[in-house]
Amino acid sequence: MRQAARYAARATVAKALAHPTRLLIVDELAKRERCVCELTALVGADISTVSKHLALLRNAGLVNVERRGASMLYSLKCPCVSDFFACVDKVISNQAREQMALAG
Repeated sequence: MRQAARYAARATVAKALAHPTRLLIVDELAKRERCVCELTALVGADISTVSKHLALLRNAGLVNVERRGASMLYSLKCPCVSDFFACVDKVISNQAREQMALAG
């Protein structure tokens, strides 16, 4: 893969994660697979909105979907995304500490 293509692919994944609702969905799918009805209740949005978020995550390669009977079950395709979130949380904690040190 060319370097420019690799950066474009990374940007696609980053853009898919760049929304609070999608971050919540990814966190919930990291715990276990869920149907869209469960995610709708967790997110507090209508099924159409949640389905659009799921489609964006699927297109970015982050989420799997599997039909089981009448249900569509979603799961996290790449659980290592949780490692990325742990790193982001460290950045946030460091920033908070630095701000506190400047204020105090």
